[in-house]
Parts: sequence; structure tokens; C-alpha cells
Amino acid sequence: MSQPREIAPGATYLITRRVVRRHHLFRPDAAINQLLVYALGVSARRYGVKVHAVCAMSTHLHLIVTDVQGVLPRFLQFFHRLVALGTKVVRKWEGPVWDHRATSLVRLLTHAAVVEKIAYVLANPVAAGLVRHAKQWPGVKVHVGELGTGTLHASRPSAFFDPKNPQWSEEMTISLTLPPSVQQDGAGAFRREVAAELERREAQAHVEVQRQGLRFLGAERAGKVSPYVRATSFEALRDRNPTFAVGREQRDMWRTAVAAVRAFRAAYRVALGQWCAGVRSALFPAGTWWMYTFHGVNVSDVVPAV
Repeated sequence: MSQPREIAPGATYLITRRVVRRHHLFRPDAAINQLLVYALGVSARRYGVKVHAVCAMSTHLHLIVTDVQGVLPRFLQFFHRLVALGTKVVRKWEGPVWDHRATSLVRLLTHAAVVEKIAYVLANPVAAGLVRHAKQWPGVKVHVGELGTGTLHASRPSAFFDPKNPQWSEEMTISLTLPPSVQQDGAGAFRREVAAELERREAQAHVEVQRQGLRFLGAERAGKVSPYVRATSFEALRDRNPTFAVGREQRDMWRTAVAAVRAFRAAYRVALGQWCAGVRSALFPAGTWWMYTFHGVNVSDVVPAV
């Protein structure tokens, strides 16, 4: 049984989901880029999710979003389904599209965490040895200068989306918004922080590629990789999947966040035990989503500070 997860309205997340068996099904090309942007736009509009950054790698997808209404599971279910069904058509693919592992959801609790994780997302193609600089990646991505100002646009793909169905609009535009931790008058400073962290990560990647005696693949060659082959680079099978991030050198905040997660899980288990014993008045902690959505349990309106 998985650990209970708090779903809090207004929370910002780093979301990562991987393609089944590391196939290159999201290899960057016009059709898959169009599908990913359109599906993300439709899903974000439907569930009121704010998109801050995105990077679509050939074997996985990174998003930084804010769940304004506290409906993240619904958003992910809808978005991932659209992507999977559309990919099956675009790639003429039979079987599952997504890996069996659960989606990684890392709640970003501080401004430092937001800066670091956005830079991490943008730097992914460089860290993977694909291109020397993030801006060269031909897949769906966001540039530093577009944070809080840019847009992503896609016409309705001919694959999967029925033009006669009114829920699939002909055009879809995603306005990239600033994370809640950033005020409008601080947007410039925020972008400079992300740019500096991105530069640091790119420099690290350059050193690592050189150390291994390798070369960057290049955007053109990355776009020609067969979507049906699997990545062969090393990847840890049991890598950590954190619940939250606070940024580097934030030990006090880290301890506070750990205590909050433990308190939520403890309160949840107590309430679940009572509910399973027939006590339908059991009070679950604020942020309880699944039991509230599917069983209508009582949920506290007291939101603990993190």
C-alpha cells in the first residue's frame, strides 16, 4: 500500500513520468510535440492548473505546475490518458505507453526549490548528453526568458482528437505563468536566478561528458532516433522518489517539512483505522483527497503550516 499523499490547493510540483521500458516514444518531432502541447493545454484548462515550465525528453516528461484547485490527481489522470492514447496513434504503438512506476510528484516548498527544479527541468537534455545547451533541444521546452511571459501553442492533432467533439478546440495556447512564490515585480530577478542555476547545471554536464570521453549527440541526431528503440544508458532501478523539495542548504526547512509529512501520515492512518472500524465520523487531516473524493469522509479545514 502506498503512502497517503496530501493534495493541497495552491501547491507547486515537479512532475515526472517515464515511458514504458525507456522507449523513445516521445522522440522530438512535429507530431509528438504538437500532441504533448495540445494535451497539456486541454488538461490544464480543464482543471485550472497553472503551467510554469515543461521539458519533454524522448523517454520521459517533466512539468512544473501549480495545482490551484487541489485536483492534481484528476489533472494527471486526464492528461496522461490523452498523451497515451494520442501516442499510440502517432507512433502506431500497441501496449502501454507509460512505465508501471507511479508518477513522481515532488512538492516544491520554497522559492529556492522552485528555482532549482525549474533549472533542473530545463537542463535535462544537456545532463543527458543530448545537446550542449538547453535552448538547442528540439522537443517541447521552455526558455528561461519565457518564464512567466511566454506561451506554448498547438493546433488540434489529427490523431485521436475528433474535430466534431466540441471539447477539442481547434487551437490551444498555454500561457506560462510565474510560480506563486514569485511576485510580478520580482520576475526579472527570478529569471536571472534560474538562468544562473541553469548555467551551473550545464557546466556540470559539460565536465561530465568530457570526463567520460563522450560527445553530445546533437539536436539533429536526437530527432532521428527510432521511437521504438530503448535507452541503453545506465539508470538506477530503485532511485529515490522524494515527496518534497526545499532546495540546497535549507536544513531547518527540511526538518519542518519532514515533521509535517509525518504528522499528516500519522493523522491519516488514525482516521483511516477509525473509518475502517465503522466510525464514519472519523476526521481526516486537511489535504486528504482520495478518501474524500471517493468516500466522502470528513476532512479537517485546519491546514497545517509548512
